[in-house]
Amino acid sequence: SKMKPKLRAWRTGWMVTPSMQMGLWAQTVLVNDTVSGFIGTDVVLHCSFTNPLPNTVKITQVTWQKATNGSKQNVAIYNPAMGVSILPPYKERVIFRNPSFKDGTIQLSRLELEDEGVYICEFATFPTGNRENQLNLTVLAKPTNQMEGTTRPLIARSGMTEKILVATCTSSNGKPPSTVSWDTKLKGEAEFQEIRNGNGTITVISRYRLVPSREAHRQPLMCVVNYQLDRFTDSMTLNVQYEPEVTIEGFDGNWYLNRKDVKLTCKSDANPPATQYQWRLLNGSLPDNVEVQNSTLFFKGPVTYSLAGTYICEATNTIGTWSGLVEVNVTEFPYTPTPHDDRKSVAQPNIPTAVIGGVVGGVSLVLVVAVVLFVVLRRRRHTFKGDYSTKKHVYGNGYSKAGIPQHHPPMSQNLQYPDDSDDEKKAGPLGGSSYEDEEEDAAGGDRKLGGPNKYEDDSKRPYFTVDEGEAHPEAYDERTLGFQYDPEQLDMSENMVSQNDGSFISKKEWYV
Repeated sequence: SKMKPKLRAWRTGWMVTPSMQMGLWAQTVLVNDTVSGFIGTDVVLHCSFTNPLPNTVKITQVTWQKATNGSKQNVAIYNPAMGVSILPPYKERVIFRNPSFKDGTIQLSRLELEDEGVYICEFATFPTGNRENQLNLTVLAKPTNQMEGTTRPLIARSGMTEKILVATCTSSNGKPPSTVSWDTKLKGEAEFQEIRNGNGTITVISRYRLVPSREAHRQPLMCVVNYQLDRFTDSMTLNVQYEPEVTIEGFDGNWYLNRKDVKLTCKSDANPPATQYQWRLLNGSLPDNVEVQNSTLFFKGPVTYSLAGTYICEATNTIGTWSGLVEVNVTEFPYTPTPHDDRKSVAQPNIPTAVIGGVVGGVSLVLVVAVVLFVVLRRRRHTFKGDYSTKKHVYGNGYSKAGIPQHHPPMSQNLQYPDDSDDEKKAGPLGGSSYEDEEEDAAGGDRKLGGPNKYEDDSKRPYFTVDEGEAHPEAYDERTLGFQYDPEQLDMSENMVSQNDGSFISKKEWYV
């Protein structure tokens, strides 16, 4: 019969039983996955062995190796019978922390960049063979950081557009590389450069450039380097040189005759400070009573009209010369603000409120006027009972003097209205009759009636309405005629009311 083969340890002749086979699968080498450390520091590489069959499986040796270009290089060896052996270049830098059949942990001191790589921890057992595991060692390099300002003078000049190197921030020999940035309110720009060194480190350089200006003077510029959890900062204050900016103080707008102790002072904003000041008058020479003391003009004695003029001050430093001016005028009397002026100045911020008040007042005035007109018209409506058309009648030739009653003879009773004008037919107060069109002689200006009745003078003519006469100046043949009051029946001076337009209205019609 065919027999199942048995596993054997050929060198020892030991038989591997099923229980031993289960123990082989339980043997494990435990290490850290990744270890890191900075150059010059110490790191610990942990390694331990799990042996479920200590009475059957024996540890014969513990070995540390480094994988280099596909091959293995021995670093340290522990043999229970032979002791510990450390091989170059790790001699005097590697030790076993607590060598035993279970622990192969070592310590690597004074790390170097060349120490980075893959390390293998191997346990040799008898009779089961070798068990191993590996870890990655990363060597970090903390960079050296520094910030340097330019040695070139920063000079602000008019029309300058070229960006000048202001500062350089360098993070040298870092691994991994640093992150460099700038913290500032300046309106410049940064440029970055990375340099990979032969030992695996990286140097990061950042240069900051800007156009020098007066506003950039005394502004801070900070370099910020972030590496791992570390933060490095360094800062500087810019020193920008510029020519003087000149202003003149002392004239308050109130120089009057006989005022005393007046002066003008030249102020300059310059870097470096101005060292020389020159005073002059725009159109002429300085007054005789002026004393010049560097940046100040002192006017001796009382103020006179001769002090008026345009004063110019020129300030000079090593960068250049700049000037400022002030126009001085002299008045006869001092200017003293009146209380009214003060009120104006106080009220100026409230201009919108005043405008709103004016508008409200105007609207109120309009409403008052409207109410008054309404009352007057309503009163006239209640007091006047007659027809307003009677007010428009003009006696005689169409004109009369206002306020003077006009007396006319009685009218004829047989006047007739035109047949084709029903709207114009009106009953006269003394009886109705019709009349024919009136014609005016071009030569004599005499008027004739087309009917049998003719009037010998203007006092006997009928009258017409002004409205119709104005509306139809060319058609005098279709005028609506009215009748005069009979002077025997009505005395116009006593019974008529004179109107402003020269007409009259009966008192009976006007008064209630």
